[in-house]
Amino acid sequence: MSTQNTGNSRMMLLMVNMFIAMLGIGLIIPVLPEFLREFDAGGKTAGYLIAAFGITQFVFSPIAGDLSDKYGRKLMIVLGLSLFTVSNTIFALADHVSWLYISRLIGGIGAAAMIPSMLAYVADITTEENRGKGLGMLGAAMSLGFVVGPGVGGLLAELGVRAPFYVSAAVGALAAIGSLLFVPESLALESRMAARAVKEKRENIVKQFAKSFKASYFILLVLIFTLTFGLINFEAIFPLFVDAKFGYTTLQISIVITVGALAGTIIQAMFIGKLINKFGEQKLINWTFLLSAVSLILMLLSGNFIYVLILTSFFFTLTAIMRPAINTLLSKSAGNEQGFVAGMNNAYMSLGNIFGPAVAGTLYDVDINAPYILGAVVLASSLYLSMKKLGRVKAVA
Repeated sequence: MSTQNTGNSRMMLLMVNMFIAMLGIGLIIPVLPEFLREFDAGGKTAGYLIAAFGITQFVFSPIAGDLSDKYGRKLMIVLGLSLFTVSNTIFALADHVSWLYISRLIGGIGAAAMIPSMLAYVADITTEENRGKGLGMLGAAMSLGFVVGPGVGGLLAELGVRAPFYVSAAVGALAAIGSLLFVPESLALESRMAARAVKEKRENIVKQFAKSFKASYFILLVLIFTLTFGLINFEAIFPLFVDAKFGYTTLQISIVITVGALAGTIIQAMFIGKLINKFGEQKLINWTFLLSAVSLILMLLSGNFIYVLILTSFFFTLTAIMRPAINTLLSKSAGNEQGFVAGMNNAYMSLGNIFGPAVAGTLYDVDINAPYILGAVVLASSLYLSMKKLGRVKAVA
Protein backbone atom coordinates (compact mmCIF):
# COMPACT_ATOMS: atom_id res chain seq x y z
CA MET A 1 0.00 0.00 0.00
CA SER A 2 1.38 3.45 -0.92
CA THR A 3 2.14 6.13 1.63
CA GLN A 4 -0.67 8.28 0.21
CA ASN A 5 -3.20 5.45 0.50
CA THR A 6 -2.05 4.76 4.06
CA GLY A 7 -2.50 8.44 4.93
CA ASN A 8 -5.95 8.49 3.33
CA SER A 9 -7.08 5.41 5.28
CA ARG A 10 -5.85 6.95 8.55
CA MET A 11 -7.68 10.16 7.69
CA MET A 12 -10.91 8.29 7.02
CA LEU A 13 -10.70 6.50 10.39
CA LEU A 14 -10.12 9.82 12.18
CA MET A 15 -13.07 11.40 10.38
CA VAL A 16 -15.35 8.52 11.34
CA ASN A 17 -14.28 8.83 14.99
CA MET A 18 -14.80 12.61 15.03
CA PHE A 19 -18.19 12.19 13.38
CA ILE A 20 -19.22 9.66 16.06
CA ALA A 21 -18.12 11.97 18.87
CA MET A 22 -20.09 14.95 17.53
CA LEU A 23 -23.04 12.71 16.71
CA GLY A 24 -23.21 11.63 20.34
CA ILE A 25 -23.11 15.24 21.56
CA GLY A 26 -25.95 16.23 19.21
CA LEU A 27 -28.13 13.23 20.08
CA ILE A 28 -29.10 14.70 23.44
CA ILE A 29 -30.72 17.87 22.04
CA PRO A 30 -34.15 16.71 20.75
CA VAL A 31 -34.79 14.03 23.42
CA LEU A 32 -33.85 16.20 26.40
CA PRO A 33 -37.33 17.58 27.26
CA GLU A 34 -39.00 14.15 27.33
CA PHE A 35 -36.02 12.55 29.05
CA LEU A 36 -35.88 15.16 31.84
CA ARG A 37 -39.59 14.73 32.55
CA GLU A 38 -38.73 11.28 33.88
CA PHE A 39 -36.67 13.02 36.58
CA ASP A 40 -39.06 15.94 37.22
CA ALA A 41 -36.22 18.23 36.10
CA GLY A 42 -36.45 21.58 34.29
CA GLY A 43 -34.41 24.16 32.44
CA LYS A 44 -31.78 24.57 35.14
CA THR A 45 -30.90 20.88 34.96
CA ALA A 46 -30.80 20.97 31.15
CA GLY A 47 -28.43 23.94 31.16
CA TYR A 48 -26.20 22.52 33.89
CA LEU A 49 -25.93 19.16 32.09
CA ILE A 50 -24.58 20.87 28.98
CA ALA A 51 -22.31 23.10 31.08
CA ALA A 52 -20.94 20.07 32.96
CA PHE A 53 -19.63 18.65 29.69
CA GLY A 54 -17.92 21.97 28.91
CA ILE A 55 -16.33 22.25 32.36
CA THR A 56 -14.42 18.96 32.23
CA GLN A 57 -13.53 19.46 28.57
CA PHE A 58 -12.09 22.89 29.46
CA VAL A 59 -10.14 21.62 32.48
CA PHE A 60 -8.76 18.43 30.94
CA SER A 61 -7.92 19.56 27.38
CA PRO A 62 -4.46 20.98 28.26
CA ILE A 63 -3.68 17.90 30.37
CA ALA A 64 -4.76 15.56 27.58
CA GLY A 65 -2.67 17.51 25.09
CA ASP A 66 0.47 16.99 27.20
CA LEU A 67 -0.31 13.29 27.66
CA SER A 68 -0.80 12.97 23.90
CA ASP A 69 2.72 14.35 23.31
CA LYS A 70 4.21 12.03 25.94
CA TYR A 71 2.35 8.76 25.33
CA GLY A 72 1.00 9.04 21.81
CA ARG A 73 -2.14 10.06 19.93
CA LYS A 74 -3.59 6.57 19.61
CA LEU A 75 -3.77 5.96 23.36
CA MET A 76 -5.68 9.21 23.97
CA ILE A 77 -8.06 8.66 21.03
CA VAL A 78 -8.95 5.15 22.26
CA LEU A 79 -9.27 6.45 25.84
CA GLY A 80 -11.53 9.31 24.68
CA LEU A 81 -13.82 6.99 22.71
CA SER A 82 -13.97 4.56 25.63
CA LEU A 83 -14.96 7.33 28.06
CA PHE A 84 -17.52 8.53 25.52
CA THR A 85 -19.01 5.00 25.47
CA VAL A 86 -19.10 4.87 29.28
CA SER A 87 -20.75 8.32 29.39
CA ASN A 88 -23.60 7.37 27.07
CA THR A 89 -24.12 4.03 28.78
CA ILE A 90 -24.49 5.75 32.18
CA PHE A 91 -26.91 8.29 30.66
CA ALA A 92 -29.04 5.52 29.15
CA LEU A 93 -29.17 3.54 32.42
CA ALA A 94 -29.55 6.51 34.81
CA ASP A 95 -32.33 6.32 37.39
CA HIS A 96 -31.38 9.53 39.24
CA VAL A 97 -30.38 12.98 37.96
CA SER A 98 -26.98 12.74 39.71
CA TRP A 99 -26.02 9.97 37.26
CA LEU A 100 -26.81 12.31 34.37
CA TYR A 101 -24.27 14.79 35.71
CA ILE A 102 -21.67 12.05 36.20
CA SER A 103 -22.29 10.93 32.63
CA ARG A 104 -21.77 14.40 31.16
CA LEU A 105 -18.65 15.08 33.24
CA ILE A 106 -17.13 11.82 31.96
CA GLY A 107 -18.17 12.74 28.42
CA GLY A 108 -16.33 16.06 28.70
CA ILE A 109 -13.15 14.27 29.77
CA GLY A 110 -13.55 11.92 26.81
CA ALA A 111 -13.86 14.85 24.39
CA ALA A 112 -10.80 16.49 25.97
CA ALA A 113 -8.78 13.30 25.44
CA MET A 114 -9.98 12.65 21.92
CA ILE A 115 -10.38 15.92 20.01
CA PRO A 116 -6.94 17.56 20.61
CA SER A 117 -5.28 14.20 19.93
CA MET A 118 -7.11 13.87 16.61
CA LEU A 119 -6.04 17.38 15.60
CA ALA A 120 -2.43 16.54 16.53
CA TYR A 121 -2.69 13.24 14.63
CA VAL A 122 -3.60 15.16 11.44
CA ALA A 123 -0.54 17.39 11.93
CA ASP A 124 1.61 14.26 12.33
CA ILE A 125 0.48 12.56 9.11
CA THR A 126 0.25 15.58 6.78
CA THR A 127 2.76 17.89 5.17
CA GLU A 128 2.56 21.67 5.55
CA GLU A 129 1.10 21.84 2.02
CA ASN A 130 -1.88 19.53 2.70
CA ARG A 131 -2.35 20.11 6.44
CA GLY A 132 -5.06 22.69 5.87
CA LYS A 133 -6.96 20.21 3.73
CA GLY A 134 -6.61 17.51 6.41
CA LEU A 135 -7.81 19.78 9.19
CA GLY A 136 -10.65 20.95 6.95
CA MET A 137 -11.77 17.37 6.38
CA LEU A 138 -11.70 16.68 10.13
CA GLY A 139 -13.66 19.90 10.73
CA ALA A 140 -16.21 18.83 8.13
CA ALA A 141 -16.67 15.51 9.94
CA MET A 142 -17.15 17.44 13.19
CA SER A 143 -19.79 19.72 11.66
CA LEU A 144 -21.57 16.85 9.93
CA GLY A 145 -21.74 14.88 13.18
CA PHE A 146 -23.37 17.78 14.98
CA VAL A 147 -25.78 18.38 12.09
CA VAL A 148 -26.85 14.73 11.86
CA GLY A 149 -26.90 14.10 15.64
CA PRO A 150 -30.21 15.79 16.49
CA GLY A 151 -31.92 14.19 13.49
CA VAL A 152 -30.73 10.71 14.40
CA GLY A 153 -31.66 11.33 18.04
CA GLY A 154 -35.18 12.33 17.04
CA LEU A 155 -35.66 9.25 14.85
CA LEU A 156 -34.24 6.82 17.42
CA ALA A 157 -36.43 8.36 20.12
CA GLU A 158 -39.40 6.79 18.33
CA LEU A 159 -38.06 3.48 19.68
CA GLY A 160 -37.85 4.88 23.22
CA VAL A 161 -36.39 7.97 24.85
CA ARG A 162 -33.26 6.08 25.95
CA ALA A 163 -32.66 4.39 22.60
CA PRO A 164 -30.38 7.17 21.19
CA PHE A 165 -27.96 6.76 24.08
CA TYR A 166 -27.78 2.97 23.81
CA VAL A 167 -27.09 3.24 20.08
CA SER A 168 -24.50 5.97 20.60
CA ALA A 169 -22.73 3.90 23.26
CA ALA A 170 -22.66 0.85 20.98
CA VAL A 171 -21.26 2.82 18.03
CA GLY A 172 -18.68 4.48 20.30
CA ALA A 173 -17.54 1.08 21.55
CA LEU A 174 -17.10 -0.13 17.95
CA ALA A 175 -15.10 3.00 17.12
CA ALA A 176 -12.85 2.48 20.17
CA ILE A 177 -12.20 -1.14 19.22
CA GLY A 178 -11.60 -0.18 15.58
CA SER A 179 -9.12 2.52 16.62
CA LEU A 180 -7.30 0.10 18.94
CA LEU A 181 -6.96 -2.53 16.20
CA PHE A 182 -6.52 -0.51 13.02
CA VAL A 183 -5.27 3.03 13.78
CA PRO A 184 -1.44 3.07 13.90
CA GLU A 185 0.40 5.45 16.21
CA SER A 186 1.38 8.63 14.34
CA LEU A 187 3.95 10.06 16.78
CA ALA A 188 7.43 8.56 16.66
CA LEU A 189 8.75 6.89 19.83
CA GLU A 190 11.70 9.30 19.88
CA SER A 191 9.32 12.28 19.98
CA ARG A 192 7.31 10.73 22.82
CA MET A 193 10.45 10.02 24.86
CA ALA A 194 11.72 13.57 24.26
CA ALA A 195 8.38 15.01 25.47
CA ARG A 196 8.57 12.90 28.64
CA ALA A 197 12.09 14.19 29.31
CA VAL A 198 11.03 17.85 29.24
CA LYS A 199 10.74 19.21 32.80
CA GLU A 200 9.56 22.73 31.96
CA LYS A 201 5.93 23.23 32.93
CA ARG A 202 3.33 24.84 30.68
CA GLU A 203 2.26 28.36 31.66
CA ASN A 204 -0.92 27.94 33.72
CA ILE A 205 -4.29 29.02 32.35
CA VAL A 206 -4.66 31.93 34.83
CA LYS A 207 -1.45 33.53 33.54
CA GLN A 208 -2.54 32.93 29.96
CA PHE A 209 -5.86 34.70 30.59
CA ALA A 210 -4.07 37.61 32.30
CA LYS A 211 -1.82 37.94 29.24
CA SER A 212 -4.84 37.95 26.91
CA PHE A 213 -6.47 40.82 28.86
CA LYS A 214 -3.58 43.10 27.88
CA ALA A 215 -3.49 42.12 24.21
CA SER A 216 -4.61 44.45 21.42
CA TYR A 217 -6.96 41.72 20.13
CA PHE A 218 -8.64 41.14 23.53
CA ILE A 219 -11.97 42.51 22.27
CA LEU A 220 -12.04 39.79 19.58
CA LEU A 221 -11.64 37.12 22.27
CA VAL A 222 -14.54 38.72 24.15
CA LEU A 223 -16.63 38.52 20.96
CA ILE A 224 -15.75 34.80 20.64
CA PHE A 225 -17.11 34.35 24.18
CA THR A 226 -20.32 36.33 23.55
CA LEU A 227 -20.95 34.59 20.21
CA THR A 228 -20.57 31.18 21.86
CA PHE A 229 -22.68 32.30 24.83
CA GLY A 230 -25.49 33.43 22.51
CA LEU A 231 -25.35 30.31 20.31
CA ILE A 232 -25.27 27.75 23.13
CA ASN A 233 -27.87 29.83 24.99
CA PHE A 234 -30.15 29.26 21.98
CA GLU A 235 -29.33 25.56 21.54
CA ALA A 236 -29.51 24.56 25.22
CA ILE A 237 -33.02 25.89 25.80
CA PHE A 238 -34.56 25.50 22.34
CA PRO A 239 -35.93 21.93 22.84
CA LEU A 240 -37.51 22.80 26.21
CA PHE A 241 -38.76 26.18 24.94
CA VAL A 242 -40.63 24.90 21.86
CA ASP A 243 -41.85 21.84 23.77
CA ALA A 244 -43.34 23.88 26.62
CA LYS A 245 -44.52 26.94 24.67
CA PHE A 246 -45.60 25.45 21.33
CA GLY A 247 -46.02 21.72 22.02
CA TYR A 248 -43.38 20.51 19.54
CA THR A 249 -42.72 16.78 19.29
CA THR A 250 -39.26 15.23 19.51
CA LEU A 251 -39.30 14.66 15.73
CA GLN A 252 -40.22 18.30 15.02
CA ILE A 253 -37.41 19.50 17.30
CA SER A 254 -34.89 17.24 15.57
CA ILE A 255 -36.00 18.46 12.10
CA VAL A 256 -35.65 22.13 13.04
CA ILE A 257 -32.20 21.73 14.64
CA THR A 258 -30.91 19.49 11.84
CA VAL A 259 -32.12 21.71 8.99
CA GLY A 260 -30.91 24.85 10.76
CA ALA A 261 -27.44 23.48 11.49
CA LEU A 262 -27.17 22.06 7.96
CA ALA A 263 -28.04 25.46 6.45
CA GLY A 264 -25.35 27.13 8.53
CA THR A 265 -22.78 24.48 7.59
CA ILE A 266 -23.49 24.78 3.85
CA ILE A 267 -23.30 28.59 3.89
CA GLN A 268 -20.05 28.47 5.86
CA ALA A 269 -18.47 25.92 3.52
CA MET A 270 -19.53 27.50 0.22
CA PHE A 271 -19.74 31.26 0.75
CA ILE A 272 -17.73 32.45 3.76
CA GLY A 273 -14.57 33.23 1.75
CA LYS A 274 -16.55 35.20 -0.84
CA LEU A 275 -18.48 37.09 1.84
CA ILE A 276 -15.30 38.10 3.70
CA ASN A 277 -13.64 39.25 0.47
CA LYS A 278 -16.71 41.23 -0.61
CA PHE A 279 -17.75 42.90 2.68
CA GLY A 280 -14.75 42.57 5.02
CA GLU A 281 -14.63 40.99 8.47
CA GLN A 282 -15.82 43.96 10.51
CA LYS A 283 -18.93 44.64 8.44
CA LEU A 284 -19.89 40.94 8.55
CA ILE A 285 -19.35 40.82 12.32
CA ASN A 286 -21.49 43.91 12.92
CA TRP A 287 -24.40 42.80 10.72
CA THR A 288 -24.47 39.23 11.99
CA PHE A 289 -24.49 40.35 15.63
CA LEU A 290 -27.37 42.74 14.89
CA LEU A 291 -29.48 40.25 12.92
CA SER A 292 -28.84 37.35 15.32
CA ALA A 293 -30.05 39.52 18.24
CA VAL A 294 -33.20 40.37 16.27
CA SER A 295 -33.70 36.66 15.46
CA LEU A 296 -33.79 35.71 19.14
CA ILE A 297 -36.53 38.28 19.81
CA LEU A 298 -38.53 37.14 16.76
CA MET A 299 -38.38 33.58 18.13
CA LEU A 300 -40.76 34.64 20.91
CA LEU A 301 -43.53 35.79 18.57
CA SER A 302 -44.90 32.65 16.91
CA GLY A 303 -44.82 28.86 17.16
CA ASN A 304 -45.71 28.20 13.53
CA PHE A 305 -43.46 25.32 12.44
CA ILE A 306 -42.36 26.82 9.11
CA TYR A 307 -41.77 30.20 10.77
CA VAL A 308 -39.56 28.64 13.48
CA LEU A 309 -37.74 26.47 10.91
CA ILE A 310 -36.86 29.48 8.74
CA LEU A 311 -35.90 31.63 11.72
CA THR A 312 -33.70 28.92 13.22
CA SER A 313 -31.96 28.33 9.88
CA PHE A 314 -31.39 32.09 9.60
CA PHE A 315 -29.91 32.23 13.12
CA PHE A 316 -27.57 29.28 12.52
CA THR A 317 -26.48 30.81 9.20
CA LEU A 318 -25.65 34.12 10.89
CA THR A 319 -23.54 32.49 13.60
CA ALA A 320 -21.84 30.28 10.96
CA ILE A 321 -20.76 33.47 9.14
CA MET A 322 -19.85 35.33 12.32
CA ARG A 323 -17.38 32.83 13.81
CA PRO A 324 -14.97 32.54 10.83
CA ALA A 325 -15.16 36.32 10.32
CA ILE A 326 -14.02 36.87 13.93
CA ASN A 327 -11.43 34.08 13.67
CA THR A 328 -9.98 35.55 10.47
CA LEU A 329 -9.63 39.02 11.99
CA LEU A 330 -8.18 37.46 15.16
CA SER A 331 -5.58 35.55 13.14
CA LYS A 332 -4.62 38.72 11.24
CA SER A 333 -4.24 40.58 14.55
CA ALA A 334 -2.21 37.86 16.28
CA GLY A 335 1.13 38.53 14.57
CA ASN A 336 3.68 36.00 15.86
CA GLU A 337 1.38 34.77 18.65
CA GLN A 338 -0.69 32.43 16.48
CA GLY A 339 -0.35 29.41 18.80
CA PHE A 340 -1.18 31.40 21.93
CA VAL A 341 -4.16 33.06 20.24
CA ALA A 342 -5.49 29.72 18.98
CA GLY A 343 -5.36 28.36 22.54
CA MET A 344 -7.08 31.45 23.94
CA ASN A 345 -9.71 31.25 21.22
CA ASN A 346 -10.55 27.73 22.39
CA ALA A 347 -10.48 28.80 26.06
CA TYR A 348 -12.92 31.71 25.57
CA MET A 349 -15.16 29.47 23.47
CA SER A 350 -15.13 26.86 26.25
CA LEU A 351 -16.16 29.49 28.80
CA GLY A 352 -19.10 30.42 26.57
CA ASN A 353 -20.06 26.75 26.41
CA ILE A 354 -20.01 26.58 30.22
CA PHE A 355 -21.73 29.81 31.23
CA GLY A 356 -24.21 30.03 28.33
CA PRO A 357 -26.26 26.92 29.13
CA ALA A 358 -25.93 27.35 32.90
CA VAL A 359 -27.33 30.90 32.83
CA ALA A 360 -29.96 30.02 30.20
CA GLY A 361 -31.21 27.04 32.19
CA THR A 362 -31.47 29.04 35.41
CA LEU A 363 -33.39 31.87 33.70
CA TYR A 364 -35.69 29.41 31.91
CA ASP A 365 -37.07 28.22 35.24
CA VAL A 366 -37.79 31.84 36.19
CA ASP A 367 -39.40 32.87 32.88
CA ILE A 368 -39.59 30.75 29.73
CA ASN A 369 -38.78 33.76 27.50
CA ALA A 370 -35.91 35.14 29.62
CA PRO A 371 -33.02 33.15 28.06
CA TYR A 372 -33.75 34.48 24.58
CA ILE A 373 -34.19 38.02 25.83
CA LEU A 374 -30.82 37.79 27.62
CA GLY A 375 -29.23 36.24 24.52
CA ALA A 376 -30.49 39.13 22.40
CA VAL A 377 -29.11 41.65 24.92
CA VAL A 378 -25.68 39.94 24.93
CA LEU A 379 -25.52 39.86 21.13
CA ALA A 380 -26.69 43.49 20.83
CA SER A 381 -24.06 44.52 23.39
CA SER A 382 -21.48 42.67 21.30
CA LEU A 383 -22.52 44.77 18.31
CA TYR A 384 -21.84 47.92 20.37
CA LEU A 385 -18.39 46.61 21.39
CA SER A 386 -17.59 45.66 17.81
CA MET A 387 -18.54 49.06 16.43
CA LYS A 388 -16.60 50.93 19.14
CA LYS A 389 -13.47 48.80 19.46
CA LEU A 390 -12.74 46.80 16.28
CA GLY A 391 -11.43 49.81 14.33
CA ARG A 392 -8.69 50.15 16.94
CA VAL A 393 -7.81 46.45 16.65
CA LYS A 394 -7.51 46.72 12.85
CA ALA A 395 -5.28 49.79 13.21
CA VAL A 396 -2.92 47.88 15.53
CA ALA A 397 -2.87 44.89 13.18
